[in-house]
This record gives sequence, structure tokens and C-alpha cells, in this order.
Amino acid sequence: MQAGITVSAAELPEVLLHVAVVRPVFLWGAPGIGKSSLVRAFAESLGLECVTLLGTQLAPEDLIGVPQIVDGRSRFAPPVAIARDEPYCLFLDELNASSAEVQKAFYSLILDRRIGEYELPEGSVVIGAGNRATDNALARPMASALVNRLVHIHLRASATDWLRWAGTAGIHPWVLDYLRNRPDHLWTAPPKTEEPFSTPRSWHMLSDALHSYGDDVADETLRVLAFGTLSAAHASAFRAYVKTVRHAFGLDAVLKGETGWPSAPEDRDLLYFLAETFRARLIKELAADKASASPAARQLAHRGKALLVELAEISLEVAQVVIAADDDGRPVLPTWFLVEVSRDLPRLVAARA
Repeated sequence: MQAGITVSAAELPEVLLHVAVVRPVFLWGAPGIGKSSLVRAFAESLGLECVTLLGTQLAPEDLIGVPQIVDGRSRFAPPVAIARDEPYCLFLDELNASSAEVQKAFYSLILDRRIGEYELPEGSVVIGAGNRATDNALARPMASALVNRLVHIHLRASATDWLRWAGTAGIHPWVLDYLRNRPDHLWTAPPKTEEPFSTPRSWHMLSDALHSYGDDVADETLRVLAFGTLSAAHASAFRAYVKTVRHAFGLDAVLKGETGWPSAPEDRDLLYFLAETFRARLIKELAADKASASPAARQLAHRGKALLVELAEISLEVAQVVIAADDDGRPVLPTWFLVEVSRDLPRLVAARA
């Protein structure tokens, strides 16, 4: 299921507060963006225990219960995980990854809040969550009868929200600083092959591993950790970032003229990282219209053109990374800046064309 209307992690609690308390909700989102933790945090904010059922680990009888004979008649005894006396949050994780029979078993629980003769206590909430088929994750078609029993909310990954949370959650400083500079690396679409890819969850895993090793982690070990948790391009860039931290070789030092672009062959990964960071800085701080540019932005543009000349002397290919268009061929840097670059460095623009 796809939707053009999405909510961020910061917006979700208010939506759930008004919707989940009156109707069951299904939360859609890509793997690793925090669906489960957000639901648990929401339940905690209401003072409710969060009871999680994993759809992929259930059989229909796990919900319906087993038959008992009472006064000569049979009735189904619901499982203790569900049959509770106090209100709680029932979290149906990976619901759309469960079998069709299990999904059917959830119908009455989701819509009527009832399993057999057991009814959820007043004040309980029911929230489901799952990945989309387009995420290359385990997902089965959801029957229209089940779709129609739920309010569907689509969650998007938000670097701003995640960084706000991460700043107070003990995330490793290297991870925090890197993603503050490259928030576009927080998440990437799941690949079609079996390989690691970047998500808020994978960055959290990398952070935990870095805390375990300590800041003196060997570069080869760092390589194993980064490539074992992140997309390959992000892992390579993160390693280069750590190199800047360890050798005080940051973009700000280059911008201030305290040091030049790294030119040694063994520092080519560092050169690419600094070039991509430089590009991100220009995109963020240069105004679309030169007339409205602040003095600081004008100074950055002036310094940026000089640095592009120096960068092109080391590697024309890396310099092209800075001014490259997006995947659809549209320029991402302001037109006025590109015009000035083409005037001062025509061979760079010609090579790009």
C-alpha cells in the first residue's frame, strides 16, 4: 500500500491520541524507521502496558484460544496475553505478514474488540503495523475486509525528528555529528538484493557497536561495522568522516583555508566525503536568488568557487560531484552560482556536459 499523505515521528503521537483511542489504526512504513518503538512510546504516554503480538509467529488458535467444557458446554478460552482485566495497548506487529487465516482471526478483535466471549477492557487501544510490499519485506496482501476495519497511517523517516530524539538517547557522537551534516543518509530505500541498508535502526545498531568498542576502534574494525549495518555508499562516507574527526580534517578547516583538499591517493575516500559535504553545504546555504543572498552566503559562494578550482586541480571527477545535477538531471545548486562557476572554471562545466 502506498500513500501520498504521510506523517513524521513527531506528528504521529497526536494522530494516535485522537484516532487510536476510538478506532483501530494500522501504521505503514519502511523497515527500520521506528514503528514499533513509536507505538510502545505512545502506549507508555497513556500509562498503558503495550502487549505485542507478532503476526509472523501466530497461528489462528493463538488468538481464538482453546475449547473448554463449562457446565456441559464448550467455549473458547482466550490466551492470557490478550485476556486482561485492565486496559492496555494491543500492538499487532507485522500483521500484514501473517497468514490469511491469522488475519481473519483478527477481524472481530480489531473491529468489535472481542475474541469469543472476551471483550477488551474499556480504554484499550488496538494498533497494527507492517511494511509495504514495495519495501522488499515480508508482506502478504491484506484482505479488503481487514483493510476496511482499520484507519491507515503512513509513517515517513524524518531526520529532524530522529536527531532530536538521538541527542538525548545516548547515540554515539560520531553518528550524531555525521547525520547532522548528512541528514539525507539517515534512510535509504530497501535494496532488491540481500545487503545492509541505512535506516534509523541500522544507525542505532552502529552506534551501539561503536560504544562497545570505544573511540579507539581500529579502522579495519570500523569498516566491518559500517559496511555491516549501512548502505555501502553511506558506510564509505562514514569511514571518511571518522578519518576527519581523528585527524582534525573537517570541511570547516578547508573553508577557512586552514588546510587544503587532501590529495594523497590513500585519502581519496576522504576527498569524496569532503566534496559531498561541501556540496550539501552549498545546497543548504546558497539562496536561489543571488539578490536575496545574505553576506555570509555570498562569502561562501566566493570561497566555494575558489575551492572548486583547487579541487579540480586534484580531481576533475570529484569536483564534478559538487556541481552535479540530481538523478533526474535537474540542477540542485542555484543557477546564478553555476553560471559564475562556468565563467571561472569552464573546463569543469564542459567536462560535466
